[in-house]
Amino acid sequence: MYFENAGKENTHRTLQIAKEEAIKRGITNIVVASTYGDTGLAAAELLKGTGINLIVVTHNTGIREEGVQTFSPDTKKKIEELGGKVYTGTMVLRGLGTAIQERGGHSHEQAVADTLRIFGGGTKVVIEITAMSADAGLIPFSDIIAVAGTHRGADTAAVIKANSSNKFFEIKLKEYLVKPKNF
Repeated sequence: MYFENAGKENTHRTLQIAKEEAIKRGITNIVVASTYGDTGLAAAELLKGTGINLIVVTHNTGIREEGVQTFSPDTKKKIEELGGKVYTGTMVLRGLGTAIQERGGHSHEQAVADTLRIFGGGTKVVIEITAMSADAGLIPFSDIIAVAGTHRGADTAAVIKANSSNKFFEIKLKEYLVKPKNF
């Protein structure tokens, strides 16, 4: 399915499609990107009682302001009470590469991130959060569904064969479930 435009107005439908496809295909792991916690909480509420392992991946601490985590601690608690897991770690396509770029250098991470953005911001993020979750041992190295958005909310969902960041090119985006045409 394609949304005409990117944006948070697609969040509920994107999460609903991810849930339906996970159940239909027997996929038991969904990974969702969430900067502030709204999308993660919506996913946790929708997936409650389904038996699906929900991993909500946040931005790393300090991404916007030194020492500050953008993800709401209250929302994290609610997600965990609903059975989801919240993971905060180093962003695979940002971390050290961004530090090098900010000093005028060039990074391989940025080249990969920019290449993935050709397919949409959500595409870059679904790949990245899959690697992060696999690195943390929170998902198996098998088919999962990853959900992300272009800015806030969710507008992209895909079936992905997971792998760790050190095997980044073994990660396979097998099928889009939904994405925006205009991003």
